[in-house]
Amino acid sequence: MPWHAHLDLHYRRDASQRTVLQHAHTGPLRILKSLYPEGEGICHNVIVHPPGGLVGGDVLDVTVHAGADTHALISTPGATRFYRSDGPTATQQVTLTLAPGARLEWLPLEAIAYPGCQAHNILRTHVAEDAELIAWDVCALGLPTAGQPFDRGSLTQHLEMPGLWLERSRIDAADTRLLESPLGLNGQRALGTLWLACGTPLTRERREALLQTVRDVLDAGHEGVQAGATCPNPQMLVLRAVAPLVEPLMALFQRVWAALRTEAWGLPSVPPRIWKV
Repeated sequence: MPWHAHLDLHYRRDASQRTVLQHAHTGPLRILKSLYPEGEGICHNVIVHPPGGLVGGDVLDVTVHAGADTHALISTPGATRFYRSDGPTATQQVTLTLAPGARLEWLPLEAIAYPGCQAHNILRTHVAEDAELIAWDVCALGLPTAGQPFDRGSLTQHLEMPGLWLERSRIDAADTRLLESPLGLNGQRALGTLWLACGTPLTRERREALLQTVRDVLDAGHEGVQAGATCPNPQMLVLRAVAPLVEPLMALFQRVWAALRTEAWGLPSVPPRIWKV
């Protein structure tokens, strides 16, 4: 029987200016306890999905609301796995909403599209005035090192920030021109998008400083990852990357996140504890 799991996270500032989390869930989605490795203004949380993956018909639905002037960092302990399906679609849908002045860091580990999966991966964001979001979406097609290539099935990706950014793609394992052509993925099996989104337009000076920060990380070397950064509109910086394997791509994104965090917010790199396990 398919699982339909929902997790609702709501961050607010209390009287002592601490960012605190209220949450509710149905089905197999959980939140681990709130951690404050950077002090009480920044709340770190880890989302746990005990089954460990999605089969046909499963739905994971995560909604996050960052209240005014809060700051939260959210990660996961493992990859989201879209397993083989005999027909029904498995869906993960995430909605991030930031109130004025909020900061949110959405840093899950990758989604893995197993051979034969039928998967939808959807992420929508809403960023109010003076709020800022650093987020990424990373996907691995198949498990090449385990001898399980992505040779059947499909993955539909949807990334949206209304009015500013819309990306929708369908990767079908039978579409060899998309997967193998130099005009497509050129044989790469890991792909990712990292972005900084601002509710208020960036000044030209800040935009150039942020871009240079990211390009400095790229120029330092990144183990065969092909990547490029740009500002497609006045409120976003976007980094796109592809690689043969997901591990070097994720390592690059973690380095870019650390550099952006310092340049954009003046904060040191304090990675989620789960990354060190």
